[in-house]
Amino acid sequence: MEQTTYFEDYEIGSSRLTSGRTITETDFVVHAGHTGDFFPHHMDAEFMKTTPFGARIAHGTLVFSVGVGLTASVINPVAFSYGYDRLRFIKPVFIGDTIRTRTTIAAKEDDPKRPNAGRVIERVEVLNQRDEVVLAADHIYIVERRPG
Repeated sequence: MEQTTYFEDYEIGSSRLTSGRTITETDFVVHAGHTGDFFPHHMDAEFMKTTPFGARIAHGTLVFSVGVGLTASVINPVAFSYGYDRLRFIKPVFIGDTIRTRTTIAAKEDDPKRPNAGRVIERVEVLNQRDEVVLAADHIYIVERRPG
């Protein structure tokens, strides 16, 4: 779906919540293959039984990828992603956990490089099935100002 939303249209504090997605064994294996991260924390069940976690934990980048992917439901033709700041892996995610993502508009500011646009900072929080925040980051968008 496409929806044009100009810089002026974003309201600080507005939020949305995505649907959920369960993290699977296949996710672990495919992500390890894509990234080359076969660390035992993700791939060795016996090793992880000896740690305080007790079981394999999802790659932080896997949780980030899936969490951000869940938010990709609307295309705004006057905005683009400028990147992410303050990325934190707060709690572990395990096989069988279901995550969803809450986004909240946290701030708006001028863009010093683009007078016809501003920066919108969207707080991204990935939640598990117990509504615990497992990952947080700030997503920065460059968004065009309303013409005229």
